[in-house]
Amino acid sequence: MRDRVLGVVMSGVTGRMGYRQHLVRSVLAINEQGGVSLSNGDRVRLRPVLVGRSLGKLADIAGRHAIPDYTTDLDAALADPANTIYFDAQVTQARVASTLKAIGLGKHVYTEKPTAETVADAVRLAEAAREAGVKNGVVQDKLFLPGLLKLRRLIDGGFFGRILSVRGEFGYWVFEGDWQPGQRPSWNYRAEDGGGIVLDMFPHWTYVLENLFGRVESVYAHVSTHINERWDEHGQAYKATADDAAYGVFEIEGGVVAQINSSWAVRVNRDELVEFQVDGTHGSAVAGLRECRIQHRAGTPRPVWNPDLPVTESFRDQWQRVPDNTDFDNGFKVQWEMFVRHVLEDAPFPYSFAAGARGVQIAELGLRSHAEGRRLPVEAL
Repeated sequence: MRDRVLGVVMSGVTGRMGYRQHLVRSVLAINEQGGVSLSNGDRVRLRPVLVGRSLGKLADIAGRHAIPDYTTDLDAALADPANTIYFDAQVTQARVASTLKAIGLGKHVYTEKPTAETVADAVRLAEAAREAGVKNGVVQDKLFLPGLLKLRRLIDGGFFGRILSVRGEFGYWVFEGDWQPGQRPSWNYRAEDGGGIVLDMFPHWTYVLENLFGRVESVYAHVSTHINERWDEHGQAYKATADDAAYGVFEIEGGVVAQINSSWAVRVNRDELVEFQVDGTHGSAVAGLRECRIQHRAGTPRPVWNPDLPVTESFRDQWQRVPDNTDFDNGFKVQWEMFVRHVLEDAPFPYSFAAGARGVQIAELGLRSHAEGRRLPVEAL
C-alpha cells in the first residue's frame, strides 16, 4: 500500500457549482478523508490546480483553502506532466475549446454537463477523446441522489411491475433581480451566452431516464420565456432571451411515457425542488432529492370524485416512506471517486462523453420540437 498524488487542473472553480460541489465538497473532501482508495490498497490524494480568468478570485479561493497552485494560464497548467486530469466547470460556451486542448495534450477529461451547446460539438468531443485514447466522463450527479438511489432499488427489486409512466416536476422561482438578487447567474437567461433551461436541464433528464427506465425514442416540447426582463449582478436591466421554462414529453423504449416540467418561474408547492412520480401496474413511487415514498397496489385506496363533499383524508398520508438503509455520500464526490478509479485502474465508468452527447441531442431536439411544433424521433448518434 502506498500514498499517491494526482494533479487535477480545475477550470471554472470561481463559479457556484465548480466551487461548492466540485472543489469543496468533492476534491477537498476526498483529501480530508485520506484520498480515493484503489483496489490494491493504495490511497490517492488529489492536488487541485485552479484555473480561471480572474487571478484575484483564484487567489481568494486558494487562500481560503490553502491551495498552493492557481493560475490564469491554462496552457501552462496543462503542460505540466504531473497534472493528469482536466476538469471543466466553465460556462458551456468555453468548454469545448478548453477540453479539446486538454485532450490534445493527452489529459484525461471530466466535465460538467452539458458537454457542449450543439450535438455536433458534443460528438466532436467524444470522438476526439476516443481517438486520443484518454479517459473521459461527464457529471451525472442526479443519479447519486438518495431519492433516486432508492428509486433504483425499487426498480431493481421489481416493485413497480410493468412501468407505465414517469411524471417529473422541477423548478423554483428565480428572482428577477430588481428587488431581490437572482439566485442564478444572469448568463443563464441570455441565449447568446449559452443560457436556457432546455440546454441546462434536458441533459439531466436524459441520463435520469436513460439509466433508470430506458432509451428515449422521441421528444416533444413546448418552451417559454415567461420573464422577459431581468436584472444582472450589477443591477442593470437586460432582456431575457433564453427560455426559462420547458414542458417536455419523452417516449421511452418499451412504451414508458415521461412528462417532465422544468421552470425557473414557478413557486414550489411540493416536498422537494425536484420530484419524479413513477406509476406501474403493481405500485407507484414519488422520489425527490432525498426522500422516496411508495404506494403498493394492495394498499391503493379507492378515491371517489365528489365535488360536493370535502375530502375526508390526506392522500399524502396514504403513502409509505422508503427507509434509507444506508449512509448516502455526496453524489458529486462519489462520481469523482469513480472517475479517479476509472483513470488509474480502468474501473467501470459508464458516464462518458458519448452519454453527454446524447443529453445535448435531447436538448437540441427539444428546442427543435418547439420551433417546429411536432414530436421528433431520436436517432442513434
